[in-house]
Amino acid sequence: MNEYMTLSETSEYIGKSKETLRRWDKEGKLSAVREPMSNYRVYRKSDVETLFFDFLDDNNQELISNFVEPNNEYKVLELFAGAGGLAVGMEKAGLKCVALNEIDKWACSTLRKNRPNWNVLEGDIKSFNFTEYKNKVDIVTGGFPCQAFSYAGKKLGLADARGTLFYEFARVVKEVNPPICIGENVRGLLSHEKGKTLEGMISILDEIGYNVVPVQVLKAINYNVPQKRERLILVGIRKDINLEYEYPKPNKKIYNLKDALKKGDLFDCNVPKSEGSKYPKSKIDVLDLVPPKGYWRDLPLEIQKEFMGGSFHLGGGKTGIARRIGWDEPCLTLTCSPAQKQTERCHPEETRPFTVREYARIQTFPDNWKFEGSIAQQYKQIGNAVPVNLGKEVGYSIIKFLNSYYNLSKPK
Repeated sequence: MNEYMTLSETSEYIGKSKETLRRWDKEGKLSAVREPMSNYRVYRKSDVETLFFDFLDDNNQELISNFVEPNNEYKVLELFAGAGGLAVGMEKAGLKCVALNEIDKWACSTLRKNRPNWNVLEGDIKSFNFTEYKNKVDIVTGGFPCQAFSYAGKKLGLADARGTLFYEFARVVKEVNPPICIGENVRGLLSHEKGKTLEGMISILDEIGYNVVPVQVLKAINYNVPQKRERLILVGIRKDINLEYEYPKPNKKIYNLKDALKKGDLFDCNVPKSEGSKYPKSKIDVLDLVPPKGYWRDLPLEIQKEFMGGSFHLGGGKTGIARRIGWDEPCLTLTCSPAQKQTERCHPEETRPFTVREYARIQTFPDNWKFEGSIAQQYKQIGNAVPVNLGKEVGYSIIKFLNSYYNLSKPK
């Protein structure tokens, strides 16, 4: 979806005239391609962003605000809540969480510890009935996992999806009947089963009475998050509502690792000290040789071969392996286990993984949001979360939609 940009979109995005873009196409500086469905000349979004990432960062530092005040108290029911990244973001935007469902006991402990007043429904979603919330909740949200349907495509019905967690998400939406529902997932859902899984989801939401807004993948770095992380957002609007939903506007200011861990615009103090994983001695010896912003290809050839093993001969960039993050760049996507092989995210100055609180900062959790369970459990909760600031910006977009909806539906 949104893989391509038209000539006029590209022109507006980078602030160059169409004539300049046509010239660049001829010169090979930014080549246009034919969009497969329409055969129009378009630009690959990834090409545009790659070429202009630094250019945009240097020239467009103005802050864009999506902030909007809620006109009423809007209520959220959150499914697959995890450790609360999306819920905290929505709360910061001004939405009220009336209930959260989560199966992981440590994530539930985290939610209860930080928000004793939240109604945390611990356990398998299949065992809960949500009819008590019918017509009493404005938004149902959920980060359901990406699972294949046994059959999928444009004509998938709710009953065909039984047994999957998306079925449960759709069942709850049907039971609760909110004006808007929001699902979030990994970017890979776009291509999962050649796009058939996503088609099936859209078909199911259609069957239960929701129109799906064209799906977008939001880049966290455009929403005040110092991390290169992408989330696919699936928005359903109840069919009786004739209103457009607008995604939050992306910010052109990009925050870096320094903004996450040091006092500055994002946080008003340096990151608090906390526990963290350690690398084994053998890995420390290797990573000691990698400079900030470097990765395995910066190692001496013999050490590259030994460290990479069979992967050495497979080709490809694999730029996330033996990676030391630089202070002046956003962090790469955090994983659930900071010391695992092939997804190293090494501290810029010390040869160690990021600590628990550093992890939380990179995901824009507030410093007073405490995680329960072992260190491994805490990393897993943080690594799985929606970045809080991304959740907040999506929250503003929901408030904007609901303000318009309730304005229109008020009796004159």
